[in-house]
Amino acid sequence: QVQVVESGGGLVQAGGSLRLSCAASGRFLSINAMGWFRQAPGKQRGLVVDITRGGITHYGDSVKDRFTISRDNAKNTVYLQMNSLKPEDTAVYYCNAKILTSGHYYDMDYWGNGTLVTVSS
Repeated sequence: QVQVVESGGGLVQAGGSLRLSCAASGRFLSINAMGWFRQAPGKQRGLVVDITRGGITHYGDSVKDRFTISRDNAKNTVYLQMNSLKPEDTAVYYCNAKILTSGHYYDMDYWGNGTLVTVSS
């Protein structure tokens, strides 16, 4: 059983900062890419940023220079430092991990339940 659990959401004023964390646990062979997606009310879920096991990152255009992803492979954890937050960053943020488990030949997507980030103006 694999679990992916986010933490760190909350309410913040525009211009403020928040740090999200996501940890994967359970029985698996390896964790490859990990990343953050978000879904605002009435909108589709979209990529915020992801990071490979080797540290290569891919940022969405709207968060470049404001958000920073980092990863601790030893702890199976990924972090999202969000600075200069804007009201339009308000969304549920979901952690995604591409994980290889025994009996499979390819990574499967595992998702957390999401954490709400609300940015007030």
